[in-house]
Amino acid sequence: MEGEFRKLIESIGEDGNRNGLKDTPLRAANALKFLTSGYGKDIRTVANGALFESDNDEMVIVKDIEFYSLCEHHMLPFFGRAHVGYIPKGKMIGLSKIPRLVDMFAQRLQTQERMTKQIADALYELTEGYGVGVVVEGQHLCMKMRGVKKQSSSMKTSAMLGTFRSLAETRNEFLSLIQ
Repeated sequence: MEGEFRKLIESIGEDGNRNGLKDTPLRAANALKFLTSGYGKDIRTVANGALFESDNDEMVIVKDIEFYSLCEHHMLPFFGRAHVGYIPKGKMIGLSKIPRLVDMFAQRLQTQERMTKQIADALYELTEGYGVGVVVEGQHLCMKMRGVKKQSSSMKTSAMLGTFRSLAETRNEFLSLIQ
C-alpha cells in the first residue's frame, strides 16, 4: 500500500522524495489501514461475550456516539454521531459494546445509510431483544469540500427494527429521548 501511495503522490505532480513527503506514503498507508480496520472485525468478536442475563425490559439508549468513516464513493471522510437504543428480552449487552459496534461498521468504506442499518441489524442479532432503533447524523466532506460545496448540510438516517418499527409509541419514545 505504501508503494501505491508513493505512486499517487507522484501522479499528482509532487516529488515523493521532498522532505515533507518522504514518509507520507507510510503514514498514509497506516492511516488507511486504521480507518478501514472494521473489515477485520465481526460482531461476535466485538461483543466479546458481554451478553448478560437480565429481566430488564425497558429501553436502553446510548446517544452521541462519535464516529468517523470514509465515503465509499470518494474515499473522503464523513463523521458525526450515532444514537442507538434497544429493548432487552432476557439479555443485555455490555454498555461499551454499542460504541464498539458503531466503530466496527464506521471503520469501513461506507455509506451512511448502510452503516445505520448494519449497526441496527448487528445489535438486534446479538441481543435478540424486542427492538432496536438507530439514528445517525453525519456530515460528509464529499459534499462540503467538492461537488455542491454545501457547508451547512448534514444527513440523518434511521433504522428501526422490531417494536421500534411496529409500535409508534416505542419509536416516538426513542426519538424524543435522543433529542
